[in-house]
Amino acid sequence: MLAAALVLASVTDKLTTFATNVVGDLGLPGIFLLMAPESACIPIPSEATMLFAGFNVYKGEYPLWAAVAVGVTANVVGSWVAYAVGYYGRIELLEKHGRALHIKPSHLEWADRWFERYGSWAVFFSRMLPIIRTFISLPAGVARMPFWKFTVLTLAGCIPWIFGLTLIGREVGANWEDWKNSLHYVDYAVAAAIVVGIVYLVVRWRRNRSRARAADATTA
Repeated sequence: MLAAALVLASVTDKLTTFATNVVGDLGLPGIFLLMAPESACIPIPSEATMLFAGFNVYKGEYPLWAAVAVGVTANVVGSWVAYAVGYYGRIELLEKHGRALHIKPSHLEWADRWFERYGSWAVFFSRMLPIIRTFISLPAGVARMPFWKFTVLTLAGCIPWIFGLTLIGREVGANWEDWKNSLHYVDYAVAAAIVVGIVYLVVRWRRNRSRARAADATTA
């Protein structure tokens, strides 16, 4: 777990430097170029992007509302891309070749039911969680969540996250980087929780598979 955190730290530091350079050189277009892929399964840290954008607001390079509007718009556009990949990839990959990946039609049906029951909350609140917010659009597309509903929830979830980061960057001014470093600990905690969750699901899946095989052998 510690090794994974150290690897994540080295990667995010490089991405942070890249993000601040892009925002510093390109301004508002740079925010869009970073926040769109950040919402399309490319883990560019939004903390660095929007905190530094807030610092630029503090310096008077552009108004707060402009930075927030560009960041939110970019996130929604990026989420559409990931949603489309999940939606159409389900047909081309999962439904046609899912068995090769040990994905059964029942698994897709389960995802549909889960998103029908909890998907609204998942899409909305995940937009305010590091790392998870980057990837939530893909399973929403796989589960074929209604596009208009997905878009509204994505927009509503992005606004408080992006506005909060930009406002903090503006208020702390030149100390924005200290906040960025502090928020990395939240990233690491979320990443650790994801790893634990994946391990749990894999172990559970293997146990259920072993039990199913044992039951089939007993029946035979």
